[in-house]
Amino acid sequence: IQGTGIQGTGIQGTGIQGTGIQGTGIQGTGIQETSTQGTGIQGIGIQGTATQGSSLGDVIDCAGAMVLFNSENIHRTVLNQFHGISAEHYGWISDIRTTNNAEQLQTRLNRDSQLADFVRTIMQAPAAGSQAPPPSPPPPPPLPQQRPTHHQETQFEAKLQELQQVLQQQFCISQYNNTDIRIRRDQVLADSFRVLMRHTTHTLTTQKCKVQWVGEEGMDCGGLTREFFFKLSRQLFNPHYGLFQYSAHGSYTVQISPFSSQIDDALQWFKFAGRVIAYAIVQGQLLDVFFARHFYKALLKKPFALSDIEAVDISFYNSLLYIQDNDPEPLQLTFSIEEEVFGDIIETDLRKNGSKIAVTQGNKSEYIKLLLEWRLTKGVKSQMEALVTGLTELVPLRFLSKFDAQEVEWVIAGTPEINVDDWRKHTEYTGGFNEHHNVILWFWEVVDSYTNEQKLRLLQFVTGTSSVPFEGFKALRGNGTLQRFQLQMTGSPDMLPVAHTCFNRLDFPCYTSKEQLREKLTTAFEESEFFAMS
Repeated sequence: IQGTGIQGTGIQGTGIQGTGIQGTGIQGTGIQETSTQGTGIQGIGIQGTATQGSSLGDVIDCAGAMVLFNSENIHRTVLNQFHGISAEHYGWISDIRTTNNAEQLQTRLNRDSQLADFVRTIMQAPAAGSQAPPPSPPPPPPLPQQRPTHHQETQFEAKLQELQQVLQQQFCISQYNNTDIRIRRDQVLADSFRVLMRHTTHTLTTQKCKVQWVGEEGMDCGGLTREFFFKLSRQLFNPHYGLFQYSAHGSYTVQISPFSSQIDDALQWFKFAGRVIAYAIVQGQLLDVFFARHFYKALLKKPFALSDIEAVDISFYNSLLYIQDNDPEPLQLTFSIEEEVFGDIIETDLRKNGSKIAVTQGNKSEYIKLLLEWRLTKGVKSQMEALVTGLTELVPLRFLSKFDAQEVEWVIAGTPEINVDDWRKHTEYTGGFNEHHNVILWFWEVVDSYTNEQKLRLLQFVTGTSSVPFEGFKALRGNGTLQRFQLQMTGSPDMLPVAHTCFNRLDFPCYTSKEQLREKLTTAFEESEFFAMS
């Protein structure tokens, strides 16, 4: 982040570049106007006043914590609003160390310590001019779920089949009456909002989705629809646009951003988000998004558990765990919470007259429950209600009532795991290929050597989506029915592989070596906009 509103270079390196914050997400270069006066962050990211004045007590609300600083002395301090970006990813920031009154930087944790490590790292960074080792690259994000047991798989598959039968009986989706959706590739969000919010519930739940990308030829036999839901979900739920944020550092699960309330027509956008989730369920499509566990519970209107906060805020979790395991009376807590908002202390009762009720060994369970609910719903209640409204207009919650939070994730997004053995087992061969052909053996050796990200990109290139149905590759769909992954021999060795997303088919020739196959295949899915066909 450079230039306007922040003197000098505030943050450099891998922290915020590329897909992080650019363009539509936050207007212009990422931050406009002045950071300490006027509008802090404009556009979809954050609106309104970030900090005003120039005395100790100026406040930036960042990731749920409060940072107080003297803006007369600290000119180049930039703290980002998004979860998942920590100080070590920004590069060494020494500006705070070189200010006259750096000790005036202090944190107000307010039982919400997402920013503590960030501030501590900045304060301990080497001063300007000193040598510092380069920051380590961030570790790859962990997969958001563990593989279920065989018993869980069997139970879920039975529930999923029942849901599909209920949807078919309730809506009787016609294979002959279509909802035509025309989308411009550079306006996926705007066009999708206009189309899906315009159509009636009856239309969306009784007609088959047919997608046409404006300016492109092609008949949608399933591949274009899968690509549409993939691209739409990638943008709609991306923290880049401000409606959602990463639930914690090191995780790519997302949750509703409390800052989203500042977006114009925010509730309409969340209603649209709920409608997108429901429309994907009705159309039998998967979305490219994984939410934090408490999001699914809020969606299902099920109570939170203490474990739900562990992946979101480990310090908050440890505090509640301490209260659960110890006598809270020495802490002199009450059923209220204090927050500092723009220099003012705001006290919120967790229950009626909560500030006058002491937390004791006898009522601490209620206190933990109320505090947990406050922390997980703070600033997002109206957004969640709008999202649930959008969803239930198409899919009543009673249809999902048999699923738990983990299972609803599988319904919405499938699984991010790529099991190459399962993929290979459920692949068909045509045009002269068979499972023992040398080129096919090379193909699976190359695929097996890819990273999980490369496997996902290859799958998206061929099928239109990077999501795998929970049941595995045997449940891949195409052309309106079950359609297994296919490999077909065609063309000369100088050709690149070509994908037919409607049929989950990859066409490629008999390459002369495994190295040539690797080069051609990797080039094809890396440049998928040019070589994929519907």
